Amino acid sequence: MLATKQPVLRRFWYAIMRIEQLDSGPQPFTLLGEPIVLFLDAKGEPAALEDRCCHRTAKLSKGWCRNGNIVCGYHGWEYDRDGKLVMIPQFPFEQPIPDAKARSFRAETRYGYVWVALDEPLRDIPDIPEDSDPAYRRIFQFYDTWNTAALRLMENSFDNAHFAFVHKNTFGDMDQPRPEKYEIVETDYGFEAETIVTVKNPPIAAKISGTTEPYTKRHMRNKWFMPFCRRLDMEYPSGIRHIIFNCATPIADGRIQVVQILFRNDTEADCSTQELIDWDAAIIAEDRDILESTDPDAIVDMGRKIEKHMPSDRPGMLMRKRLLDLLHEHDEEEVPKSMVVDADGLERSYREVSSDAR
Repeated sequence: MLATKQPVLRRFWYAIMRIEQLDSGPQPFTLLGEPIVLFLDAKGEPAALEDRCCHRTAKLSKGWCRNGNIVCGYHGWEYDRDGKLVMIPQFPFEQPIPDAKARSFRAETRYGYVWVALDEPLRDIPDIPEDSDPAYRRIFQFYDTWNTAALRLMENSFDNAHFAFVHKNTFGDMDQPRPEKYEIVETDYGFEAETIVTVKNPPIAAKISGTTEPYTKRHMRNKWFMPFCRRLDMEYPSGIRHIIFNCATPIADGRIQVVQILFRNDTEADCSTQELIDWDAAIIAEDRDILESTDPDAIVDMGRKIEKHMPSDRPGMLMRKRLLDLLHEHDEEEVPKSMVVDADGLERSYREVSSDAR
């Protein structure tokens, strides 16, 4: 499935960037292949427009903000948060402004990030109750661009079989390759998955887990939010909760922005922010290395039998089924790379078109 070719995926919220990044002025981003610009309006709320001036198509992100509007850096044309053209400095005061606008998109702030939906959202932004719970602290861990598909990251998050191998240098144990099974309950937004796994607990992880024992258990109560958000809720016997929230925001086919926020029910004195970042950085570096080696065209129609499966793949297989059902509910079919059409209208493989572009 090529995410940019599936219109229904435009109807979900995606975490784009920290709200503080907009303090310095307009910021560009590409979401599902759509170039957008983010800026703060007069109330300090985020706004999102197509990153094109309707005059000569210059990128609005090359401009600046004035009184809550965005000013094009080419000729100074000015737009409000809804994309309406409100000022043409070359016109005399008495001349009316043409009825023109740049396309606007929905933008909201949640959990310290700006979220954007390109079309009418099918669901709200995923709920993280710990964000408003004083017993938990919020830590902004990672904001990185990966060369893989959002679905690859999502199904990897619920794949207990990869721990022993991908994470052999952190918490995985290659002598124990058989994964624990998830108990899965489907929901309207995706599913909930619960299990208990035994993991290595090296000395460097003692503050993370709250124990110095060489092995410990994680009681995992995880959630998948369609299409590309996940909550990884890990509780240790010490009572520490290590809750990771990710949004795999699709930039283009095979390119995602990985947003990771951590919630902990301990204090900075118990385990410092930097220690938590360093520990999880080592883990996601292992994930990134292997996921960037996969084919970004993760096929959701398993009836095509392109990839093989094993029992521990059940969460990922359920994701694929639910995403295929979503496409069908909105009168879409999966668009894989084999269906990419070139400029001459000829159907060629994704690899052939990409090779020509290079």
